[in-house]
Amino acid sequence: MRVEENLRALARRFSPGSRITVLTGAGVSAASGVPTFRGPDGLWKDFRPEELATPEAFARDPKTVWEWYDWRRQLVARCRPNRAHEVIALWSRRYPSFALVTQNVDGLHERAGTENVVRFHGSLWEVSCWKSCRAGSWIDETVPFPRLPPPCPNCGGPLRPGVVWFGEAIPPAALGAAERALECDLCLVVGTSSVVYPAAGLAAGAKERGAFTVEINPEATPASSDMDLAIPGCAEEVLDALEKVLSTVDC
Repeated sequence: MRVEENLRALARRFSPGSRITVLTGAGVSAASGVPTFRGPDGLWKDFRPEELATPEAFARDPKTVWEWYDWRRQLVARCRPNRAHEVIALWSRRYPSFALVTQNVDGLHERAGTENVVRFHGSLWEVSCWKSCRAGSWIDETVPFPRLPPPCPNCGGPLRPGVVWFGEAIPPAALGAAERALECDLCLVVGTSSVVYPAAGLAAGAKERGAFTVEINPEATPASSDMDLAIPGCAEEVLDALEKVLSTVDC
């Protein structure tokens, strides 16, 4: 009953004029079959993500790093958006002042049709030249790549995945868009462990600006006690239930 009451109270905060920002992490894509790469199961060929997702690892062994990313691209290509992605996409079209800031690089939010997406950590489907030649960056959905590392069509050097690696700064455009999204009335943090900074600090930034903050996650996180409301549960289940309440509550 407690969860139902919380969902109804939360639903009343949605209105056509509300500025709504949703922050998502790996838990949103778990029901689609995308691994989180955290915990004891977060290994690939005895490597942890922290050992592969760095500029130093790529400079040392680009082929091995690309084998991991190419495997991930093949895995994600077979996944489909789940109900959490669908509900968020629906909100992005329903509420004019909506923004999604996602740490996920799988592209499932975009495939669900979500509008105004800020890719805080980049995208698996974007590539750029490791040598920073004039080729720039672009979307390449080739699965699998016939050669690893894939060559830059302009200079022949290796391409790199368009993701933010450990030790790299968030791209200024994404950081600026995320900062603007914190100027909201309602901020929902969905499916994230709230341990990776600077993304983990975004909800606090929204709260400082006056937003009502809500966490939706199966387990408590380091940020739970600072939220105005914490609803336990899987993203796809809670968001589906919330959307059903929204359809019955006079917002």
